[in-house]
Amino acid sequence: MHLQGLFLGNLIRVLVAILTVAVAGLAHADTTKPRVLVMGDSLMASNRMAGAAVSDALADVLGTKVKDHSVIGARYFYILPITGSMGMRIDAQLRGGPWDIVVMNGGGNDLLFGCGCGACKKMMDRLVTADGRSGAIPDLVAKVTETGAKVVYTGYLRTPGVTSPVEGCGPLGDEMDRRLAKMAKRQKGVRFVPLSDLVKKDGDTSYHGIDLIHPSAKGSKAIAARVASAMDTQN
Repeated sequence: MHLQGLFLGNLIRVLVAILTVAVAGLAHADTTKPRVLVMGDSLMASNRMAGAAVSDALADVLGTKVKDHSVIGARYFYILPITGSMGMRIDAQLRGGPWDIVVMNGGGNDLLFGCGCGACKKMMDRLVTADGRSGAIPDLVAKVTETGAKVVYTGYLRTPGVTSPVEGCGPLGDEMDRRLAKMAKRQKGVRFVPLSDLVKKDGDTSYHGIDLIHPSAKGSKAIAARVASAMDTQN
């Protein structure tokens, strides 16, 4: 009986040691990959049903799961409470976590539907002021970084030299890019990734869907590549 008890005791100690090493190994493996959240509007959400959204391509590049809370049509200023809390309001997409990196975009729908990409100074200032210091976008970005996450904020695609329904939004997009770049310089842990030069003005429509507004699967993959590059630079 004494020998049997000794054998069982040693066996238990060996099993506990193996389990401890295994758990430690799993914990280490979990920390080697960043915990990534994608949030924003249709720039991020397009091609999700086909498994080819920005988040899908980013997951392939990083070799880790990427959570995607982006919603087609999402805005910063959205008044309906139920659908807003479900993600039509961009700030409501910040949930779960903790996250190491949050990839974000947004503001385009506020300009398009809020002022028709026309007389938009007031709306632009509500989103982000000329100095990049304040507005709905800097406020949300600061809220994200306060959780300890780094932020990669992207701009929008431009048209490929073929007239599209959002052709008139180009100058506003350029101004927003300037303001977002200033915001990123002012906030620690924030990178701005412009997409204005991703598509050349040569008539190549392959980066866009048939509406010439949203990215195609190729466009989503190209956006993810730029985001991943910015993440490497941050890290």
